[in-house]
Amino acid sequence: MPGEIPENMRFVGLTGPGGPEVLEIRTMPTPVPREHEVVIKVAAAGINRPDILQRQGKYPPPPGASPVLGLEVAGVVAAVGKGAALKVGDAVCALVPGGGYAEYCLAPAAHCLSVPRGLSMLQAGGIPETFFTVWANVFQIGGLKRGDLFLVHGGAGGIGTTAIQLAHASGAQVFTTAGTDEKCATCVALGADHAFNYKTQTFAEEIKRITDGRGVDVILDMVAGDYAQENVNSLAMRGRLVQIAVQQGANVTVNLAKIMQKRLIITGSTLRPRSIEEKATIAQELKARAWPLLESGEVKVIIDKTVPFEKVREAHEYFEHGTHIGKVILEI
Repeated sequence: MPGEIPENMRFVGLTGPGGPEVLEIRTMPTPVPREHEVVIKVAAAGINRPDILQRQGKYPPPPGASPVLGLEVAGVVAAVGKGAALKVGDAVCALVPGGGYAEYCLAPAAHCLSVPRGLSMLQAGGIPETFFTVWANVFQIGGLKRGDLFLVHGGAGGIGTTAIQLAHASGAQVFTTAGTDEKCATCVALGADHAFNYKTQTFAEEIKRITDGRGVDVILDMVAGDYAQENVNSLAMRGRLVQIAVQQGANVTVNLAKIMQKRLIITGSTLRPRSIEEKATIAQELKARAWPLLESGEVKVIIDKTVPFEKVREAHEYFEHGTHIGKVILEI
């Protein structure tokens, strides 16, 4: 490794499962890249829902992944392993299986993408987790295409703001839900055609009314629970429901007859345990399809708040409060 890389680095450790108070800054050896890997000097790391779940002890890292929190980073390549098609000094953002809350982070070279032209490191740090997730689930699995009707729940979050913009850019008609009128207005400004305040409106009834009973073609859901049947009710013939989280409960009751009658597809996925090859394919599709939208400004990275690395507890508290719109970023 180059001499300027320190032997040890700071990272965010856990004293045990629990609330934000279990987070603390610690020191550990700086990682060394293996074949087809790079070490990134981290400038920014995005905070995501899986980080909260892992901190709570509800989402253990997959075998072989770093136990350190953090699934997305942006920074400069500091060391390159054999066979990695990058060089020291390259400005990149990367999807990582863990280790992002640190001064240096190990990443598969195939999951690194150049920082889009015109974007800052802080903005780039909020790209990988949400863009990889949306692309894999909405476009690869859900098959969203021009002219489709699309519903994403939680439209004001990191996933939601990304999904709204990419779906709108693809020529879909976009529906979304959010928890306040302010958040709904933001969703519309980002490209949603209809935004429903789930505290005052029933999304299934609104979709039925607006579409004259047709329903939507693709739903991206991270809520589950009581939303499951309402999602089924909201889908059009041959519609696709893609589940990416179960925030309100995994065990649900749905009307199977309605699924049969509409010939629906109900599916889902998790991103973190997927193979290096699968994630590399997503990365290449993003580079070809999403990066031009980011560089032109048609699609933006929505950042609500940046927080210094040393105040990671405050960042988690803010994230969990649920008032943010877009991404919360750790600045390292």
